[in-house]
Amino acid sequence: MVMPAWHLRDYHDDDLDQAIQIWDQSRLADEHRVFPVSEVMAAAKAGQTAVVAVVGDQLVGMAVAQAFGRRGWILLVALASRWRERGIGSALLAEVERRLRALGVRHVSALLPAGAAGTKALENSGYRFRDDLTYYEKTEPPGTADADALAALGGRILPDGLWDAMAGMEREKEIIERRVVLPLTEPTLADRYGVAPPKAIILFGPPGTGKTSFAKAVASRLGWPFVELFPSRLAADTSEGLAVALREAFADLAELDSVLLFIDEVEEIAGARSGKAVDPGHGVTNELLKLIPVFREHDARLLACATNSVRSLDAAFLRPGRFDYVIPIGPPNPTARAAIWARYLRTCADSVDVGQLVGASELFTPADIEFAARKGAQGAFEREVTQRQGRAATTEDSGRPATTEDYLSAIADTRPTLSTRMIEEFAEDIDTYSRL
Repeated sequence: MVMPAWHLRDYHDDDLDQAIQIWDQSRLADEHRVFPVSEVMAAAKAGQTAVVAVVGDQLVGMAVAQAFGRRGWILLVALASRWRERGIGSALLAEVERRLRALGVRHVSALLPAGAAGTKALENSGYRFRDDLTYYEKTEPPGTADADALAALGGRILPDGLWDAMAGMEREKEIIERRVVLPLTEPTLADRYGVAPPKAIILFGPPGTGKTSFAKAVASRLGWPFVELFPSRLAADTSEGLAVALREAFADLAELDSVLLFIDEVEEIAGARSGKAVDPGHGVTNELLKLIPVFREHDARLLACATNSVRSLDAAFLRPGRFDYVIPIGPPNPTARAAIWARYLRTCADSVDVGQLVGASELFTPADIEFAARKGAQGAFEREVTQRQGRAATTEDSGRPATTEDYLSAIADTRPTLSTRMIEEFAEDIDTYSRL
């Protein structure tokens, strides 16, 4: 079979996804590259010498080099599996050398693991193997590189205990525990049973039901860094467009050993496309659809997207293969509301009828309950201060704890986030979209 013709051209930022795929194909199973992928791609993006080989729109090879005065270093020679031993590696090196010479480089070196992709191309291109050198390397203390990358992404390590602090919501906790957390915390056992740990999930439900809190709780439970991408902030931080900003943010994540990436209100960048080529949302949605499969190829990664309107998401975005689970996070049922109220009534549990509060807060979200609890406690506090008539508190002043009436008054004065219509639509969405 005659293979189609290939040609060389400059590396473009749009090549990033395919370049990382070729990098992965070129690596041996236990290979540790001297120059990590984040360093290589940063050099290519910064305008260092980078050449790719393409067949049509498909990237089949790539070479990257960096110039330091009169010396140049080959950082990468990578070839797609089925395009090796066709002269592409040698052609890439020849083009890189030509460009380095134009920069004044007169001495080109390459440092690769034994047997790495590109070694044969180097030998065929006249590079001399030297066995009279000893390579020294000092690795930064564990976590240092991650800390720098995490700070650049605006991420953080969350405190322990957030999972246990999710009072109530036991139904949702059980689903996420079994489907998401356990396969990620027990990967060896999961593999023995043929269970693939999830790489991407969608949390959907009415506003205020705790989707963000669940994402943070999972990151806390796993001990992974938590990074949240804000589409509106990404768009404001670059003049090149949201699609480019998304691609760069996903590329930066490659520097982290593990990460939970959270995108709230994902419908902003994955809404149903109109079908018209001029639709400005097309490019962003298409970019995200391309980024997710690449993200899924790496271990210790979890993408968690949240939406208040799962029915507004693009159909291709919801398709199996991109997201492992589509999980409903609903309003708290009576048992969950009782647990949430109990969390905020520790100082006055004996003086409050929790059952009355649960019944009066039927359409309340966890955030609504927290607000009403704080409002009720504030009312009792102000009453106590007023009754003292300006007298300073003494040790004899035990104070009257907040009562059921205080909290019922606060509930009546709190506008619930949810409505009956929202609950009905959520039930419909569970039947139509949930995948557990």
